[in-house]
Amino acid sequence: MPEPLTVPSALTAQIERLLPSARLGRLGRLRRGLEKEGLRVDANGHIAQTPHPHALGSKLTHPHITTDYSESLLEYITPVYSQPGEALCFLSDLHTFTYHHLQNEWIWPGSMPSRLSGNDSVPIADYGSSNVGTMKHVYRKGLDLRYGRIMQAIAGVHYNVSLPDDMWHALRELEKATNIPFNDYRSTRYFGMIRHFRRHSWLLLYLFGASPAIDKSFLPEGKVPDKLQSLSDDTYFAPYATTLRMSDLGYQNKVQSQLKICFNSLSNYVNTLRHAISSPWPDYEKMGVNVEGEWRQLNANILQIENEYYSDIRPKRVAKHNETPSQALEARGVEYIEVRCLDLNPFDPLGVTETQMRFVDTFLMWCLLSDSPWISDEECDRLDDNRRWVVERGRDPELTLYNHGETTTVPEWGEQIFAEMEEVTRLLDAVEEGTPHADALASLAPQLADPSLTPSAQVLERLKENGGSLSDLMLSLAQQQAEQLKAEPMQRSREALLAQLIETSHQQQHDIEAADKESFDEFLQVYFTKARESRALSALPTEVRQ
Repeated sequence: MPEPLTVPSALTAQIERLLPSARLGRLGRLRRGLEKEGLRVDANGHIAQTPHPHALGSKLTHPHITTDYSESLLEYITPVYSQPGEALCFLSDLHTFTYHHLQNEWIWPGSMPSRLSGNDSVPIADYGSSNVGTMKHVYRKGLDLRYGRIMQAIAGVHYNVSLPDDMWHALRELEKATNIPFNDYRSTRYFGMIRHFRRHSWLLLYLFGASPAIDKSFLPEGKVPDKLQSLSDDTYFAPYATTLRMSDLGYQNKVQSQLKICFNSLSNYVNTLRHAISSPWPDYEKMGVNVEGEWRQLNANILQIENEYYSDIRPKRVAKHNETPSQALEARGVEYIEVRCLDLNPFDPLGVTETQMRFVDTFLMWCLLSDSPWISDEECDRLDDNRRWVVERGRDPELTLYNHGETTTVPEWGEQIFAEMEEVTRLLDAVEEGTPHADALASLAPQLADPSLTPSAQVLERLKENGGSLSDLMLSLAQQQAEQLKAEPMQRSREALLAQLIETSHQQQHDIEAADKESFDEFLQVYFTKARESRALSALPTEVRQ
């Protein structure tokens, strides 16, 4: 008989102390928003070469429909909601509205790109002639120079979550931390959440990874990594992979890996980023910045701007005008968390489900309420190993992971995490009708013992049933989902809002372009001068500035 799983008494105690307030509705609800990317493709499954449709509004100023790296890479941004279903409803309407304006094009449902024809087949997004629009375009040219465009065509779901102030106040009182300023306390606890997340994010990769295969056009001819095998004439796969999107084929960079950001404190995070955007890198210097009047990149530093740094989770704060992300964090602390490691679910028209959102909510609350000491450099390396192994071999029955100096299997460790998360669902479900968070855990738990139930395994099974072509499978799914989304009725008020935003966003872009009085060179000089300034770090308490 296996030993019964135990839940840390400190975690249970915290939940028991919070439950009475939760049942009385005094803690509020988590708030979340979605950012979902998806490539536009043509009838043959090739990445679209057409401009972002004018009928969708200005991608520079539209608050909900824009582009990510590429002109062809749509990005949808929902408002913030306290109910996952409301965010999904808005996301659905964005898809439906888009399909009313697409001509013989579809939204690719997978994270790994569609059929490509070399680096130049990924068109860089153009944001107009304003200084801010030019900066966005040049930044993307710099990404092309440094990493290539093909990597930038990868898509995913970003999940933004914040705790209500009432919950923060309750935690602060329970911990007798009312002597610490509210923003400083919240930031410190958010960074504790991030550290616990990084220790255990491999579980999200295992449960939600859905990119075990790639189209062969994703790789340079003749350069096939050993981890990949040929599945068909146009598709490579890794037999036990969960998410090649998160592997060294995707969002990874050797220069950035030297930054060693392990999120031990706000000051560590901000200062490391500020160092990176101020420190030249020899290889980037050789590439040139402004060569004979042509901007190739914004600068030759390790990072052109802070957003170039890629991580599976980020602390965020809405920035004010003329404020960089790190300055906003320094001045007012962490406002919300952005989870960035989620693949698109190719079997769902929206790429993400309510079950998944409820699970991630529970996972994040578990990360917040669990003990989370600082991460040493040695542990940071071990965490990177765990994530890499799950990315490349997560469904391998022989795989073992490092856990506090010992080795364990994915099912063993996963079951322990699920047991602890089950305690957290009592707190989250106290303000819900029914038990949606507990139900989400119960629906996903079988995947621990049976890897064939995971999305990555389901993708491979469908591929093998349908001739092995990833692009053919994804195009078929895209066309089926398009018909479903086109038939969905939109909320009339939302349809009117999106119709109005077409005109409004184009006018806003025009106004921005007309208001520019300085040259782009002058604009950049002012921007980077401000970006190097420290706004409020010296004012933080010592325990927060470490």
